[in-house]
Amino acid sequence: MRREDLGDLMAFLAVAEEQSFTKAAARLGTSQSSLSLIIRRLEERLGVRLLTRTTRSLAPTTAGEQLLATLSPAFGSIDAQLSALSEYREKPAGSFRITAGQHAIDTLLWPKLSKFLADYPDIKVELIADLALTDIVAERFDAGVRLGDQVEKDMIAVRIGPLARMIVVGAPSYLAERPAPASPQELTAHRCINIRLPTYGGFYPWEFERDGHEMRVRVDGQVAFNGVPQMIRAALDGYGLAFVHEDVVRQYLDSGRLVQVLDEWSPPFPGYHLYYPSRRHPSPAFTMLVEALKFHPAENA
Repeated sequence: MRREDLGDLMAFLAVAEEQSFTKAAARLGTSQSSLSLIIRRLEERLGVRLLTRTTRSLAPTTAGEQLLATLSPAFGSIDAQLSALSEYREKPAGSFRITAGQHAIDTLLWPKLSKFLADYPDIKVELIADLALTDIVAERFDAGVRLGDQVEKDMIAVRIGPLARMIVVGAPSYLAERPAPASPQELTAHRCINIRLPTYGGFYPWEFERDGHEMRVRVDGQVAFNGVPQMIRAALDGYGLAFVHEDVVRQYLDSGRLVQVLDEWSPPFPGYHLYYPSRRHPSPAFTMLVEALKFHPAENA
């Protein structure tokens, strides 16, 4: 294989994965015109069309899909092997991309990483805040962070946080207007503050459990958001009940600005886990990163 062949294949891989010349050019640090020329040259050399282009979309052809299925794991294996070479350095090094929700980044990842990275300047970490359950393999992430019950079974999962708890809260001014709900079903008679999650394609149904009985309730209200801070602000302003992580509203519960309801329907559940593909060959730097994030029971003390 000629050296230029390897570069052309890497260019095709970037375009096929991004399904956009603009995004692929930014990823490779080149221009769209140069990238288009490379792909055209590769197609002419192979004698097949690899990409289907329209004014609004771009996707691999059948031949392109076959080539992509070969290149993606091959280049992934090369990247892993290159990362593994860092064990021969005096100091561990590597670049890692992690997808997680904003709550996990703020409360767990950054507090731990800020200490860890200060001791290892050659280790770089990119944190991507995302509420969707991202496919970390397809999106080329090294790892993801999600609640324990959301991690796929074929992934290696490492617990990085304590047990979590979602609770229903409201302002005293709101609860003064009507009786507090005695059961999740009664939430349908209340104004509730919704959150829209991309994974669900709509509003997130509130989940409850009591004595082994699980229940999901779809609520309604005057306002909805796609971020938790805005939900809390609306709850503080008396716009209804909100369903949030207990730790993010603890200060407001302690001060009396918010009141919890349906406590007996809100048991703790597995907290955040870092997960990554079981077939991944972890480099020394990645292993150290995982160990730095790992949860230890003493952290709850």
